[in-house]
Amino acid sequence: MIALGLVPWSIWLTSVLPSHERAEHWDVAWGGFDLMLAAALLGTAVCAWRNSPLLEPFASSAATLLVVDAWFDLLTSGGHNLVYAVMLAVAAELPLTIVCVWIVHDGETFVRTLAAWRRSSSHGSSAPVVTCPGAERATPRRSSAAR
Repeated sequence: MIALGLVPWSIWLTSVLPSHERAEHWDVAWGGFDLMLAAALLGTAVCAWRNSPLLEPFASSAATLLVVDAWFDLLTSGGHNLVYAVMLAVAAELPLTIVCVWIVHDGETFVRTLAAWRRSSSHGSSAPVVTCPGAERATPRRSSAAR
């Protein structure tokens, strides 16, 4: 119900809010946002490396923040900054979003692919990596003493 209520609210906001506005603490807002994005990406990488059950939530957060970052970069940029925003969105933010969505959608395959890549790179092999689609994702087991 709330989602439906946001539609007229959004229409009203776009009709009454000014197109230009001076914002206080613009630098802190963007710096803080980028730190949140960095934390989400770092959390995703660490969870992928460690095969953590928190991988999907971190990847979901990172994907969301990446799309929001691209959206606001594109809408708040002008002139030559708009060219940079488009390049950043196309070369970094949206491809990383796709990887994060893949992780959320099929984390098991991503973890298997990462593990196979780690094995092949540690052995110096340049052979292509083949993953096993039916393999189960290993979950870390807690010792009985930790319970």
